[in-house]
Amino acid sequence: MSDVVRRTPTYSEVSLATLMHATEANLLGNVHGGEIMKLADSTAGAAARRHAEGPAVTAAMDEMLFLEPVHVGDIVRTSARVNWAGRSSMEVGVRVEAEPWGDVSRKPHTVATAYFVFVAIDEHGRSRSVPPLDLLTDVDRRRWREAEIRRAHRLARRQEIEAGRNGE
Repeated sequence: MSDVVRRTPTYSEVSLATLMHATEANLLGNVHGGEIMKLADSTAGAAARRHAEGPAVTAAMDEMLFLEPVHVGDIVRTSARVNWAGRSSMEVGVRVEAEPWGDVSRKPHTVATAYFVFVAIDEHGRSRSVPPLDLLTDVDRRRWREAEIRRAHRLARRQEIEAGRNGE
């Protein structure tokens, strides 16, 4: 029997909520996309830290889709969980939902999604191992497969760029 501790994706789940203020607004009066990115990154970092049981740093943001604007006064909820884990890196998926403050009849709706890559670090800032994921559901396996595709594209893109820089 292996002594390796495995974690389910739900072990890493984290949710945060905040009220959007005028100080976070862009020139159009909506919440600035950078503020939404910051919230998503913070939530993803909490999920990565939970899975890794220690510090983890943002290494990449694979994708962020802004689906609808967020307005000043909206309650924004971010939720994140680890979709994929390698030796020291993890992909964390984030969903961002907004709920209008003044309209209780309107249900929360998804306004953005994102995928971040985190690397677990030790006290010297060097990468360290993370627990493998224990995929229990079809959803867990689908998210893993999709994360593998994003990872393969990210690595192939990096390799192609490096080859181009080296004149290959």
